[in-house]
Amino acid sequence: MKAPVPYSAPPTDGAGTWDDRPEFFKFSKIPRLSRDCIITEKIDGTNGQICITESNEIYVGSRNRWITVEDDNYGFARWVEENKEELLKLGEGRHFGEWWGLGIQRGYGMIEKKFSLFNIGRYKDKELPECVSVVPIIYEGLFSEEAIACALEELKVNGSFAAPLFMDPEGIIVFHKASRQLFKKTIFNDGKPKGR
Repeated sequence: MKAPVPYSAPPTDGAGTWDDRPEFFKFSKIPRLSRDCIITEKIDGTNGQICITESNEIYVGSRNRWITVEDDNYGFARWVEENKEELLKLGEGRHFGEWWGLGIQRGYGMIEKKFSLFNIGRYKDKELPECVSVVPIIYEGLFSEEAIACALEELKVNGSFAAPLFMDPEGIIVFHKASRQLFKKTIFNDGKPKGR
């Protein structure tokens, strides 16, 4: 009787060679849920992207496409053009945030538009251009359902952190540090897709 062929041995039955194997995909390590998170206010506006190249060229984008002053998204490209010198202080790279305020989604009772950056960790200790801000932090600490519930309740009771006295904020974004994943939760209709 022949000894069984080990699972990892190359095929010997003429069905192919060891080099014919499909590309191997490693299964990702599963992060632990009980790790730190950052909960920020989810601002109801429109997604914006500022891309600054090594040679200080600036490209402007919405969530799905590049935009220009001629083919704009709520005036974001025009605003970037008008604030170009100040925005170059953000440095090389892609800078994602929310373009929000007057005439965009909830409007927040504002008479102007603002750009608030998403990545709290990236901009935490960095001096920002005067024309930008970061989304407000509501909680930072160990991930828990209780922390999420408290953050939502605080918005419901006290209103927006981003626009004080605005009493109809949208919800929160939870950044789970171990998984490096973002999750959103709205105050009302969280179980329904946006627009329904």
